[in-house]
Amino acid sequence: MAITSLKNDKVRLIRALQTRRRARQREERFVVEGVRLCEEADRAGLPVHFVTYTEQAGEGPRAAALLSKWAEAGVPRYEVSESVMAECSDTESPQGLLAVMPIPQLPVPKSPTLTLVLDRLRDPGNLGTLLRTALAAGVDQVLLLPGTVDPTNPKVVRGGAGAHFWLPISMVGWDGLERATAGCPAVLSTPSGGMDYTEFDWREPVALVVGGEAAGAGKRIRSSVERTVSIPMAAGVESLNVAAATAVLLFE
Repeated sequence: MAITSLKNDKVRLIRALQTRRRARQREERFVVEGVRLCEEADRAGLPVHFVTYTEQAGEGPRAAALLSKWAEAGVPRYEVSESVMAECSDTESPQGLLAVMPIPQLPVPKSPTLTLVLDRLRDPGNLGTLLRTALAAGVDQVLLLPGTVDPTNPKVVRGGAGAHFWLPISMVGWDGLERATAGCPAVLSTPSGGMDYTEFDWREPVALVVGGEAAGAGKRIRSSVERTVSIPMAAGVESLNVAAATAVLLFE
């Protein structure tokens, strides 16, 4: 029989994980929503704590294959009503499949050659896009400084399109930043005034620092970076969207 009450313990946990950062930090778990993301998590070998699904979603071939595989692995599965799924989902059009999983703790390469450092980036959509781009561009690790949006925010997870399962992502303080980027000179992306990004030598290990959408990087990180790069733009254009600009730099 499908779960129809919002007071169910599993339903309450999902709603807390979807809406509260502290709940995700306390539980060390997050929600992976939708068939494609669940397939990607499964492909990465991420363990599953439990799954909820609707009858309609469970009849789809891809979801059914996942549910069958999880059943064989002993993963608890709970059918829920459409109304419960709508309350648990973070999307306007729920796909009918949610998995609660541990937040990945991926090992960082001993000698990273390309690190992305994000300072005070606050928009979940931008962070999700940046994580997806970083994975595609071969970034070794992403470091999020204080003031940056939580990487397990549901919108970030969706925007990352599976990057969370393959790319080491860490929230760090200033001491942690120094340890994680030891041996990698930092270069700051600025809208103007820096070296043309095509003239910078990206072949050596480097930590690319990108600031937030409105005010850019904070004073502390700016004072610790000796080199800056900029993307030349047409006359009259002040800046690019942070995700677009970072994509240009990472692929260079």
